Amino acid sequence: MKLGIPLSSPIWGVDTASNITSLHLLLAVFFFSHSQSDMSNFNSPIRLSSSLIKHLKYRVRMGSNPLLPHSRSFTTTEGHRPIIVHKRSLDILHDPWFNKGTSFSFTERDRLDLRGLLPPNVMSTEQQIERFMVDLKRLEEQARDGPSDPNALAKWRILNRLHDRNETMYYKVLIANIEEYAPIVYTPTVGLVCQNYSGLFRRPRGMYFSAEDRGEMMSMVYNWPADQVDMIVVTDGSRILGLGDLGVQGIGIAIGKLDLYVAAAGINPQRVLPVMIDVGTNNEKLLKDPLYLGLQRHRLDGDEYLAVIDEFMEAVFTRWPHVIVQFEDFQSKWAFKLLQRYRNTYRMFNDDVQGTAGVAIAGLLGAVRAQGRPMIDFPKQKIVVAGAGSAGIGVLNATRKTMARMLGNNEHAFQSAGRQFWVVDAKGLITEEREDLDPEAHPFARNVKEIHRQGLREGASLVEVVQQVKPDVLLGLSAVGGLFSKEVLEALRGSTSTRPAIFAMSNPTTNAECTPEEAFSIVGDNVVFASGSPFKDVDLGNGHIGHCNQGNNMYLFPGIGLGTLLSGSRIVSDGMLQAAAECLAAYMTDEEVLKGVIYPSISSIRDITKEVAAAVIKEAIEEDLVEGYREMDSRELRKLSQEEIKEYVQNSMWSPEYPTLVYRKE
Repeated sequence: MKLGIPLSSPIWGVDTASNITSLHLLLAVFFFSHSQSDMSNFNSPIRLSSSLIKHLKYRVRMGSNPLLPHSRSFTTTEGHRPIIVHKRSLDILHDPWFNKGTSFSFTERDRLDLRGLLPPNVMSTEQQIERFMVDLKRLEEQARDGPSDPNALAKWRILNRLHDRNETMYYKVLIANIEEYAPIVYTPTVGLVCQNYSGLFRRPRGMYFSAEDRGEMMSMVYNWPADQVDMIVVTDGSRILGLGDLGVQGIGIAIGKLDLYVAAAGINPQRVLPVMIDVGTNNEKLLKDPLYLGLQRHRLDGDEYLAVIDEFMEAVFTRWPHVIVQFEDFQSKWAFKLLQRYRNTYRMFNDDVQGTAGVAIAGLLGAVRAQGRPMIDFPKQKIVVAGAGSAGIGVLNATRKTMARMLGNNEHAFQSAGRQFWVVDAKGLITEEREDLDPEAHPFARNVKEIHRQGLREGASLVEVVQQVKPDVLLGLSAVGGLFSKEVLEALRGSTSTRPAIFAMSNPTTNAECTPEEAFSIVGDNVVFASGSPFKDVDLGNGHIGHCNQGNNMYLFPGIGLGTLLSGSRIVSDGMLQAAAECLAAYMTDEEVLKGVIYPSISSIRDITKEVAAAVIKEAIEEDLVEGYREMDSRELRKLSQEEIKEYVQNSMWSPEYPTLVYRKE
């Protein structure tokens, strides 16, 4: 099309060749009236560069006025655009993505053939939520399947039913009550859900790729209805939390993680995909259970296993080249191998290895601050680590890198940092004398002569190690409930630290190495305590509170995923992960940290995620990894200030508001 304004028109002003303001005015009129047009039809006699057209179109779409001098401005786009649907009547009411229930206006009821199919009273979302919450409180007890069924699982059932019929309202409830319901949709209740998933299964959610689908995955991915997927959480069910091999029932953890991606990071729920890769199970109980929903065969191993994962990765990245894949709860045997195999080729990360490490580092840095010392003193901390699985080794590697960077980031600094750890597994203290030592744990094996001088030996017990080392931090990633026994905690009272820290990080709650009550009563009121699953604070008497910090991965993985998505970075670099951890560590005020509060309240999770995502984007810019996202190309991203990056993140987060639905016949 042509603009139809001659060059002699007064709109151009006196200096036609140089009057760019008039050009902006003309283009503004055009873009505001044709912002949804196909720009390939723009055929102006004035030759404009494609970059100028793209820039002005971007400014209009992001809410900036091209008539005014350039200033960056953002408007919320996620979740507020009208949505074109190709269904009406009962089909809309049965679709959880578009169903609004009694909140459909009369105009929409007429437009979508809903009049008469709903009660006549149009309710606000606030009224809907109030009605649901009243119903939830009334049904909590009634929904239990007998006395052995805990209230938490009953709450999960009720929330899941809401999720099945109305996604927008489900996430509105979840976000508004995140502190109460995060433990229901995620740890610790998700562990119960996974253990009982075959019996709880009512409606399929996500995708299942199995060993039976080899050679078919490239076509299978097109069975998923969404043309755009931003985030996938995938598991093979081999190590669900600390519960072991749960096979296909592990899909529950992928669903729960993605609920938090939506609630915390504002990822659009229509662009997330939980995935289970079923390669069998070695859980004999499930192999004999006639109601088990997965393949009843022993797990694939070796090259056969790798071939399945390779085919899956190629398939999803072929259909959705910009998707981010988070690996979740893979057994240690494969967690590191798969991370190294894919991390430089695909946009992926492993939450157990990298997310847990980041949260732990943030807490460890907070523990240093709680001692009244600067974070730069972190490399002086003596840390005893219980557990050498994927989570434990992931934390060790990341913590050593953090210490080394503070010491100068050279080979000497790296070696020096490694001497701050004493690692104890099921066989005791790991030293260079250990036979058949896991290669991933080898860098942390203690020198034999050195430990002999400390009064220790290969295989020394956890109690002995704590007694001799007198650590600043006792870090548990063992998945062994109660491992920090009374004897271990009493030994920690001999710590050389003015304020020793205990991190009982294993999930779910039953696998925590100790409870906060045990920690404060045995070690003392001044201890800094953190756990992976939620515990209540401890009343220490005399008005004093023993704070129980939940060092949960949900503080980081939503921000890591969102920051990676919005930056357009093709990989998730170590620097981006480190920036996320340091951002979380700095989130707490000095006053809070000195009280022993080293992690923020879950109620602030969306703000925390925004800050973490902004830190990830900033680091990606500094590492020259950004490629942009949608209208925000890499050049525009590099121009943003720190505050503008946060604004960009905030306005890219989806919020659960009912969109306007417009029917169009297919």
